[in-house]
Amino acid sequence: MKSATQHRDLRTGRTPWQSIRVSVPPPVRLLRDRQCDVLVIGAGITGAMVAEALSAEGLHVIVCDRRPPLTGSTAASTALLQYEIDTPLVKLAKQIGREKAERIWRRSRLAVDALRERAKHLGFRGDLTNRDSIYLQGNVLDAHGLQQEAAARRRAGFEVCYLTAAEVESDYGIRGRAALKSFDNITANPRALAADFLRTAVARGAGIFSPEEIAAVRGFARGARAKTVSGRTIRARHVVFATGYELPECVPKRGHKVESTWVIATKPQPRALWQGPCLIWEASSPYLYLRTTPDGRVLCGGGDEPFADEATRDALLESKAAMLSRRLATLMPAVNAEAEFAWCGSFGASETGLPTIGPVPRMPNCYAVLGYGGNGITFSMMAAQMLRNILSGDGDPDLDLVAFRR
Repeated sequence: MKSATQHRDLRTGRTPWQSIRVSVPPPVRLLRDRQCDVLVIGAGITGAMVAEALSAEGLHVIVCDRRPPLTGSTAASTALLQYEIDTPLVKLAKQIGREKAERIWRRSRLAVDALRERAKHLGFRGDLTNRDSIYLQGNVLDAHGLQQEAAARRRAGFEVCYLTAAEVESDYGIRGRAALKSFDNITANPRALAADFLRTAVARGAGIFSPEEIAAVRGFARGARAKTVSGRTIRARHVVFATGYELPECVPKRGHKVESTWVIATKPQPRALWQGPCLIWEASSPYLYLRTTPDGRVLCGGGDEPFADEATRDALLESKAAMLSRRLATLMPAVNAEAEFAWCGSFGASETGLPTIGPVPRMPNCYAVLGYGGNGITFSMMAAQMLRNILSGDGDPDLDLVAFRR
């Protein structure tokens, strides 16, 4: 039977998160037809956040996934939870207008803050740690461009510091690169964080069924109906596609694309390697991105390529891992850049770096969350808030910024 979403081999290799045991709700098969308020398709970090937010509103939620929970892209995330969108504010303003660009940047800031506050309120662990960020000059923004970006962010209400190349070298050991410093982003263990959200939703009565693939979804004026590959029917008031980079077949594909990225994790380092330790990324395309883990590893990702073919992606894993080790060693000579873990995965991209969130055109009572670029988990939190607001009847003031283009 045909699937309601694309099928992809989302990742290859092994990540540090897979070596850390987390408590995941056990998979349960769907043995009979069901009814619910909201059917969430996807049991990764996005589906987990959406399920938690909607169950907190008293809605009966069912989550279905063709894989066991947290075994898709979530395990491949590097979990740099930043408010800074991949597209610099000065460039996004030229694409969509200054007012809209400032609004979506502010909403991204609010999403990071909300994630931190939600996790604290619910007693989550997930290795959530506050981290400042360093944005290095590169081929997208040189030193002068970073100064313009700093002015644009301050005008929009963000606090940032411009660091000269000498200051960057003194504080972080990186030579010849000016940077912007921003504050209070987050790192996390993405699997542990998603498991926290799923367990909370289950404790409120949510049902998680896997492996259970949705074959077809139809929206009606007063609800929606999903059919599983095994022949079961789920009737819901609303359906949310939270399927990550396996795009729903029903959504418009305009402006959506899937690309490939590669990541390494070093062995634990014997000492603190740079001040903070901050998140580090580049104003380049493609850009290098770095963070540390609680056990002292350095995660370094990049080398992104504009293709989605899994076989080609996987064949490049060894050479891309070697390239990332070399670039890390060049950027930060004090780091032992030998890779202990290496992996690759698919991720979504858009022309603006923004997500698409909201009602699916021509499918009543059906919604989708399509996160893109380096802000996947930040955008997942944004989506959970927006869908909660929409389904509660209040609407969301920023939905126009991320709605499907017709």
